[in-house]
Amino acid sequence: MAFTQDQIDALTEAIATGVLTVTHNGKTVTYASTSAMLLLRDRMIREVSGATRRPRLSNGISFRRG
Repeated sequence: MAFTQDQIDALTEAIATGVLTVTHNGKTVTYASTSAMLLLRDRMIREVSGATRRPRLSNGISFRRG
């Protein structure tokens, strides 16, 4: 499913106000917990920003036997 910034904004507003029900474009969704909302919001943000995976962190350190 392709998410929009408007959906992210609606979900973020609901999280900030402490409600579990979000209505957007005439559709209403009730979430089980704030935790579930936060997980979904993070997924939505990643998908909208184009990052489907977390970037791999590298510290630039390498080891050689020798």
